[in-house]
Amino acid sequence: MVSLADIKKFFRGHIAINEPMAKYTSMRVGGPSDYYLEPTDKRDLVEIVTYFQKNNFPYLILGRGSNLLVSDDGVRGAAINLEASLSAIRMEGDLVIAEAGVHMATFVDFCIQQGLSGVEMLAGIPGSLGGAVVMNAGAYGGTISDHLVEVEVYRDRQVQVVKKEDAQFAYRQSSFTHDIVLTASFRLPQGNKEELMLRRREFILKRNITQPLTLPNSGSMFRNPAGNHAARLIEQAGLKGKRVGNAQISEKHANFIVNLGGAKASDVLTLVDLTRRTVYQNTGILLELEVKLIGFPNEVKREVA
Repeated sequence: MVSLADIKKFFRGHIAINEPMAKYTSMRVGGPSDYYLEPTDKRDLVEIVTYFQKNNFPYLILGRGSNLLVSDDGVRGAAINLEASLSAIRMEGDLVIAEAGVHMATFVDFCIQQGLSGVEMLAGIPGSLGGAVVMNAGAYGGTISDHLVEVEVYRDRQVQVVKKEDAQFAYRQSSFTHDIVLTASFRLPQGNKEELMLRRREFILKRNITQPLTLPNSGSMFRNPAGNHAARLIEQAGLKGKRVGNAQISEKHANFIVNLGGAKASDVLTLVDLTRRTVYQNTGILLELEVKLIGFPNEVKREVA
């Protein structure tokens, strides 16, 4: 068992004990993590993760906590938040190099200010760049991997650089599921700054109109099935607005589950299970979760994920 004293031998950053994960997830649900860590820099992160792996100690990597549903029982082991320490972004020649903790909004704004196009449609996507790369986040016909060159990751207890062609990007997935993304490099085409700012504004307005952004949520709950839309299937199943406790299938966009205030993870999970069963009974289509379940028993994960 890893103790607080052990962690302090290998870690220089901020440490908290029994920290509620609801504070760090966009759904605003989730019980406490045994340890909550904020590394001071990339080296600090690599050293503590190496120590955890050698001792088979579980850990969770957090960006902005979007696309996560953390159990009411919380997280056993450590939750490591990259926002504070891996938040640098810079130009290096013709490449944009961004660290994993950079907010997606910051990434898009930086690129636009450099007069670079190809990422403006990603404006408004919640979360950090590292998580976006892992899940190949996308919107309005574009994805984070479209102009990506390479990704620096921590894999097999060492820092490695993976070229885009070796990353196995596909719809909402990549080969980085079991890695820790450290930085990502992009080569973007030139664009007109004023036009890019206008397009970004249009995408954000469209997102504000169609998505329930005023209430805590984890983004799209389910992946879109091939040739269809999860939101359409959920709405056709008569589930739009369905409520369990203080969690609700959004009345604005049926592929979002929102926290009306004080919702529990168990409420959200009940809605997830109900949605999947009902849509499957109606259509024969089994919706796949886009959100990652954390801290739930394996049998629950097999049932709903």
